[in-house]
Amino acid sequence: MGETITLTAADGHTFSAYRAGPDSATKALVVVQEIFGVNHHIRNMADRFAAHGYAVIAPALFDRAERDVELGYQAADVAAGRDLRAKVPDAGAMADITAAGQALGNRSLGIVGYCWGGTLAWWGATRTGGLFKAANGWYGGGIAGTRTEPPACPVELHFGEKDTGIPLSDVALIAEAQPQAEIFIYPGALHGFGCDERASFSAPDAALAWERTLAFFAKNL
Repeated sequence: MGETITLTAADGHTFSAYRAGPDSATKALVVVQEIFGVNHHIRNMADRFAAHGYAVIAPALFDRAERDVELGYQAADVAAGRDLRAKVPDAGAMADITAAGQALGNRSLGIVGYCWGGTLAWWGATRTGGLFKAANGWYGGGIAGTRTEPPACPVELHFGEKDTGIPLSDVALIAEAQPQAEIFIYPGALHGFGCDERASFSAPDAALAWERTLAFFAKNL
């Protein structure tokens, strides 16, 4: 179990974050939320990485629009999450992610994100001046649109074959633009296949993506 802390971004914005993992950790991760806030699922993912010895911070990116947001996965939650996402500037989200990374101190640092956070993890590789040594994104819908940005670290990406929001044609464009990236497609998997609180959860695919993610960070951090 972790704790809630308060951080301050470079622009002066203060926000909450979930912190977990041993103080003695030499490796660290910023875990980036979906459009549902730092909810039970994101805290659980942070705790799972912490159990593998990582120091972890999951910044509450929605604090720029509304504080203490924790949404579920029903239609009303999706609508609310999309509305909040639209109110958070990309630069603001990246400032908060950067502050979270800096708060983890002089450790070998990676970033991992899910859904919206998958896109932000990609931007962690391309927009933070080399802050991160490795970036891992799960079903990030905005990656294709920014696929030509040059990453400053190794990147691993995970996509569901049947994700209606991220067509395989987009994944192909990403692979073409970033041939050095490790990209995995999970046959039959839907968007959010890694979240055991979603109807789209796929236990075998989630387990495989988890093992690949752990191996990726073990190799690169």
